[in-house]
Amino acid sequence: MSLREDINFSLWCDFIERDFLENKFKTMIENKTIYGATSNPAIFASSISNSIAYRQQLDMLQANDAKKIYEELAITDIKRAATLLDELHHENEDDGFISIEVDPLLCDDTQATIKEALRLHQFIAAENVMIKIPATNAGYEAMSKLTSMGININATLVFSPKQAIKCAEALDEGIKLSNKDIKAVISIFVSRFDRHCDEEFRNKGLEVSKLGIINATKCYYEINKFKNSNIRTLFASTGVKGDLLKASYYIDNLLFPNSVNTAPLATIDNWVEEGKIKQSSILSEKECNLFFDKLTLNKIDMNDVYEILLNEGLEAFKVSFKDLLNKLKT
Repeated sequence: MSLREDINFSLWCDFIERDFLENKFKTMIENKTIYGATSNPAIFASSISNSIAYRQQLDMLQANDAKKIYEELAITDIKRAATLLDELHHENEDDGFISIEVDPLLCDDTQATIKEALRLHQFIAAENVMIKIPATNAGYEAMSKLTSMGININATLVFSPKQAIKCAEALDEGIKLSNKDIKAVISIFVSRFDRHCDEEFRNKGLEVSKLGIINATKCYYEINKFKNSNIRTLFASTGVKGDLLKASYYIDNLLFPNSVNTAPLATIDNWVEEGKIKQSSILSEKECNLFFDKLTLNKIDMNDVYEILLNEGLEAFKVSFKDLLNKLKT
């Protein structure tokens, strides 16, 4: 059981693959282990490249260009996931969503992002799909426009409180302009902060494996200031690397009201095994601010960290997407 209805917290699965959908994914839904799912270009690159489940459809699509092949493969999976999650969505309209991301190469082009998002939305034709838009300057305008047109949005690659605020502003504006009950999540990336900064923190005598959680908590406070119940904070990038932290570390410490945690399979399996669903204690916003003040005193520039992680995230998705397109024409 990975739902706390009393605080509107739920666990989603950050993975999609064709055989998985027809087997373990179904079971996880039936057992109320997960209440939604997310995907991204890197996940699809791995799934399509490493699973034979795509081989027959891939062969049939070879007359098309590489991007068309990718979209046909990905959309087939997204449609199937949407169908499997549909009952959950009707039980609770905040949950039962599956996300698909626009072409990451369009992250700096507002109009191209809007055009592609509309095309994907119309092609998939399922009410429980969220279109993922990266939190760039071009993305904010696209988020506002798309929500105003009745499309559910997952704002992704959010690292800084400033990005979180801009996403919330755009989504709040768009939702209020729409005549539909539009839902949105703002995906705050978590674990990458600790992987990037822990060595420097350790050298400076600062506590490690805390920055990701504290930064995510600060973003959570900023999003909640908009008081829009249709916008939830989604904690993403919540898998751990190595054995220094428990697999469920970034769930255990971010189980907050009106939030989602989208986690890798191994993390979810660990969470289920331990049977945890206790609400986390939440640092106050003042405590978060004091932590960042301490970093400043130790000559750690968070704006540099935010810029590095955002650029790395955008580039990683672009590289994964390009590599996949290169492999699809056999």
